[in-house]
Amino acid sequence: MADLITTPNIPNADDFYAELLAAHDGLEDAASNALNARLLLTLSNHIGDRKILSEALEVARAAG
Repeated sequence: MADLITTPNIPNADDFYAELLAAHDGLEDAASNALNARLLLTLSNHIGDRKILSEALEVARAAG
């Protein structure tokens, strides 16, 4: 099992961030929230490791 990576790990992160913002462009709040939920579930399924997913939830909650 791998450990959760919390250091920058996305090549061209600024480009990805711009793409993420563009995906939300023009959406109402409910549609934007639904997009975030679908993205989260898609990526969580891809990761598949419950330990990593639980750790990610803890890190995200503590940061907010």
